[in-house]
Amino acid sequence: MIWGAEIDRALRPLLAISLAGAIAGSTWWTFMGIWAVTVLDAKAALPFVFGIGALLAAMSGYAGGALSDHFGRRVIMLVGEGVMVVYPLVLLAIGDRHTPGLVALACAGAFGALAGAVSQALVADVVPPAKHEEAYAAVRVASNLGVTLGPPLGALMLFVGGWSTLFVCVSLLSAGAFAIAVRYLPRRGLYAPEAPPGRGSFRVIRGDRSFLLFMGSAVFAWLVYVAYQELLPIALVDSYGFAPAAWGLLVVINPLLVTLFQLRLTRSVEHLPAAPRLILAMLVMGLPFLFLTVSAAVPVVVLVIVLFVVGEMLWVPTSQSIVARLAPAQLRGAYMGAFGSTAAVGFALAPMVGLSVRNAYGDDPMWVMFAALGVVAAVLGGAACQGVRRRSPTVAVEPARP
Repeated sequence: MIWGAEIDRALRPLLAISLAGAIAGSTWWTFMGIWAVTVLDAKAALPFVFGIGALLAAMSGYAGGALSDHFGRRVIMLVGEGVMVVYPLVLLAIGDRHTPGLVALACAGAFGALAGAVSQALVADVVPPAKHEEAYAAVRVASNLGVTLGPPLGALMLFVGGWSTLFVCVSLLSAGAFAIAVRYLPRRGLYAPEAPPGRGSFRVIRGDRSFLLFMGSAVFAWLVYVAYQELLPIALVDSYGFAPAAWGLLVVINPLLVTLFQLRLTRSVEHLPAAPRLILAMLVMGLPFLFLTVSAAVPVVVLVIVLFVVGEMLWVPTSQSIVARLAPAQLRGAYMGAFGSTAAVGFALAPMVGLSVRNAYGDDPMWVMFAALGVVAAVLGGAACQGVRRRSPTVAVEPARP
């Protein structure tokens, strides 16, 4: 009912791990800002902590992906999942100590991101290239389903027993995800490279102009995405008179639509070339912000959210499959990690730039700016897709010599 069709058997372990990990992660990460403010009294330091955490997460994601190219996906994923079993207990032991708590909070994203690029690379290892986009869409459905279930569970734990109960519960949930990974994660995918790379990934990525162009497109796309996630609720409450609880009701539209329609939409457009889909995705994500310059009535806001989600559903699996096609087989993990680091840039820059424009000129210029950034992302993404079409699917770097 959720995925809309039978799922490739080789992909099922990744779906189970993604679902369990997303439930565990969203159960506690949703409340970490509140924990920092109420327990650590860290309101002033919190923006800097999150910024440092995003930078560490970007480096960790790239490092995890690159290490998985050399040592295998399974071992790096198990390390990442295993750390998340222990980490909530570390936060519990820290208690209300200010500085250790902030350091632990900044490092949490780094440990959480360690296995992110690895799992994306593993998707391409276990399914054939023709099914990459559908597979990435299926994993995204599992993750969004977990994100939908996690916050209510975390709220229940806080209500029942406070922060101690929450952290213990998250550790147990993470242990479940780790157990699934130990039992079902394959040691090697059918479509994985036969040998590790013989040279460093950074040099290869630095010389890959098509991939660098696509990373540039992704940075602008993430700026637009963060505008929706972080700046839209601020504007709705502060400028347009919405109650904070109203955003709590509106925000669930996104994960519900993704859960129910992501894979169905991906299958319905998979016959179209990647470039038009990517361009359409960027435009549908960014341009609807212009509606808010005319009206911020509830139906208009709902329309903006729905259109944004449609663009997001087109963008994410399409972009992930493009990276899988651009990446040399032996460096798939490093490429996924480098691509994932663009999210950190978006989360670091979008609030700073967007709020600066809003504070100086108002909401309407801010929305016009993010709509324009969506157009820039569309242009760069379309140009990068030219390199994808020219790229042979069998490109690889020289394997390591025994």
